[in-house]
Amino acid sequence: MIEQNVFARIEERMPKLSRGQKKIGSFVLSQYDKAAYMTAGKIGETVGVSESTVVRFATALGYSGFPALQQALQEGVGAKLTSLQRIDLADDRISSHHVLDYILTSDIERIRTAIEQIDHEAFDRAVDAIAGGDHIYVSGMRSAALLSGFMGYYLGLMFPNVHTISATSTEEMFEQMIRITERDVFVGISFPRYSKRIINAMNFAASNGAATIAITDCEQSPIAHGADYLLMVRNDMASLVDSYVAPLSVINALLVAVSRKRRAEVSEVLTRLEAVWDEYDVYAGNNRKT
Repeated sequence: MIEQNVFARIEERMPKLSRGQKKIGSFVLSQYDKAAYMTAGKIGETVGVSESTVVRFATALGYSGFPALQQALQEGVGAKLTSLQRIDLADDRISSHHVLDYILTSDIERIRTAIEQIDHEAFDRAVDAIAGGDHIYVSGMRSAALLSGFMGYYLGLMFPNVHTISATSTEEMFEQMIRITERDVFVGISFPRYSKRIINAMNFAASNGAATIAITDCEQSPIAHGADYLLMVRNDMASLVDSYVAPLSVINALLVAVSRKRRAEVSEVLTRLEAVWDEYDVYAGNNRKT
């Protein structure tokens, strides 16, 4: 079951909250870009209540504690932030840290979180679906297009019928997907701010019976709702740019797992490719005379 959006939950329960908790709720709803990354103590100080009141606010909303509320806020905030808000927020978070140290440490933590949180059974079933599909469609829009391009490139080395959907318009996207059927697989990749085109693509694939795989950040993601296999992995913002280190690692794992499942076929294709690359002197350092 999809969890209710944290902001809708606050609005729904606001009438039943105490006076101090209502102050917290109003602050979170109006200053969500800041509240999502503040400690319980800092929120309490900002609105004029105790830290324990902030903790009780989290439990009053049905969360196990403040950390669970904070995670829900961060997941919900990602889809709301404008580019300018992202820059301002990142400046606040980096603060006195060296940018290089902060970004690399944050990326390491995201990979650790992915190891703990990703559904291994859904991952294995997604691998089976990709390995068994007649045609494989991969799509990610806007900045996520780099992930779908990477995945589509390597799947294209393994299998003949791989389609990377990176259309610049909705009608062009549907033209590229018009032949998708129940024998095919669609992999949708989307992170905040979610593109409407990838949502439409996922819905179209599902309506035509294709197996659907969503690689996204949370259950509230609009491409998660109808996916057959949901692979949740956090990305995060690094100022204006998105950090895709953890999602890329999951995609790497999918590619390796698929290649192992179809080892004989993949080995045959790569052997032929190596011969072609050598014959036409594709790569430097192969000592081939020209």
